[in-house]
Amino acid sequence: MTAAEIETVPSAATGVITIDLDAVAANWRALAQFVAPAECGAVVKANAYGLGAARIIPALRRAGCRTFFVATADEGAEARALAPDAIIFALDGLFPGGLEALLAHSVYPVLGSIAEVRDAAAFAKSNGRPIRVALHLDSGLNRLGLSLADVRDVISGPGRLNGIDVQLIMSHLACADEPNHPKNAAQRKAFDAMRGYLPATRASLAASDGLMLGKAFHYGLVRPGYALYGGQAFLGGATPVVPAISIHARILLIRDVDAGDTVGYSAAWTAHRRTKVAIVATGYADGFQRAATIPGPRMVKINGSLAPVIGRVSMDLIAVDVTDVAAPPQRGGFAMLAGEGLPIERAASESGTIGYEVLTSLSNRFHRAYRETSLHG
Repeated sequence: MTAAEIETVPSAATGVITIDLDAVAANWRALAQFVAPAECGAVVKANAYGLGAARIIPALRRAGCRTFFVATADEGAEARALAPDAIIFALDGLFPGGLEALLAHSVYPVLGSIAEVRDAAAFAKSNGRPIRVALHLDSGLNRLGLSLADVRDVISGPGRLNGIDVQLIMSHLACADEPNHPKNAAQRKAFDAMRGYLPATRASLAASDGLMLGKAFHYGLVRPGYALYGGQAFLGGATPVVPAISIHARILLIRDVDAGDTVGYSAAWTAHRRTKVAIVATGYADGFQRAATIPGPRMVKINGSLAPVIGRVSMDLIAVDVTDVAAPPQRGGFAMLAGEGLPIERAASESGTIGYEVLTSLSNRFHRAYRETSLHG
């Protein structure tokens, strides 16, 4: 975060998430080139992973993205307003009685059960017009999706697909981040087998990690989400994207703690030397998770130096040992929670979670700041 950007942070903001829209657009272009001739869509559910759909969707649209995935009808309505000419799919499918809310904004439900298929067909019949949908097949994740038996039932039942215009057949990989996991090939085989029963149309199997498994997993459309924002969850090598966000929290106080004194709730940390401590305005209410599952301290970055979090994470505060920070921190300065030199994956791992959860847990107390030097992709 530059000095000029720091000046623009509202005085009441406890922290700031800086989102580089040019980097997000560049990441989409890089992935689109990587998977060509397949189309590259974009997953922008959960307010674009907590980063602000109102700015992310237009940036992706300017870059050339024309297919977006949301979770719900409300998210679909927002996406439609931001991308009037886009194809928009709602991944959570069709809630009972919820089709009109989707159709009002030309959002296509991703049907994942026999009941949803029946509801869509009944609606199409009663309204005398076809309903555009995607069909979600369960190739082995055992979450949403039609099973092989369901697919056979849909095909064998008279009129089951009447009035249903299938725009996409999709599934979701369970272990895509692990390139050598045998389930990836097993799911692709199952997906192909189930597709064989259905009308020929465009297919999609891969999201951010799955698209790294090779051309055989690309089909006609890939659905990156986390990777667009610079995420590197794939364990088999670097995804061709660049970091697009940084997260900073404000330093509220610098205090000295004598050897033998404790810091934080439950007296969980004891100073073994006279320690300089920075109290930073973030906690589990802001998405800085309280639990950790790996040995070693969680780190933040202050004035270019990594420094350990000490004691328990509180709802609104953390304590950081800044005794060895080369450039002394000041009240009103900022601690980096993720960014250059502190990747989101490391920050997540040290919190016992994944980068996806870190992004989507960031609270609205963080000011969202956007970098965008070009308006056209």
